[in-house]
Amino acid sequence: MKKKRAGFAALLCTLLIVLDQITKALTVSVLKVHDIVVIPGVLTLTYVENRGAAFGIFQNKKIFFFLITAVMIAVFAYCYVRLLNQKSYRILRMLCVTYTAGALGNLIDRIFRGYVVDMIYFVPINFPVFNVADCYITVSTVILLIALFFCYQDDDFSFLKPSGKAGKKHE
Repeated sequence: MKKKRAGFAALLCTLLIVLDQITKALTVSVLKVHDIVVIPGVLTLTYVENRGAAFGIFQNKKIFFFLITAVMIAVFAYCYVRLLNQKSYRILRMLCVTYTAGALGNLIDRIFRGYVVDMIYFVPINFPVFNVADCYITVSTVILLIALFFCYQDDDFSFLKPSGKAGKKHE
């Protein structure tokens, strides 16, 4: 059963990354020429080269982003493996997958393009332009916060400690 879950997670992560990369390739080929107004005054698809992180911070810090991404993927992998036997942690396992897909989607851009391609712009709030991988990370964070506040208690995560025992009540 563990191999099936891990295989499914790898397949899902790969599919999410492919979706992200397809949207970025389309953005480069279509939106580099002109923007597309999806909903006037609300949503525009545009082409932006982001050499930083969210909100344009840490511009041109490639090594920093590579290191942070490697650390985060290691954390997600560790958590995923530790959560594998826990039936009640299905949501958290999927969040590990979507976080990893988002991190890898943007890392692929940084490696092969030198920047991250962003394309989704919400006009009314003048929000920074973002991409599909950013959506994976943002939505995962919102779901994680909801799950942590409303679905789990502190002692539910004792299994994440190297010397802790997996929560038997969740098996």
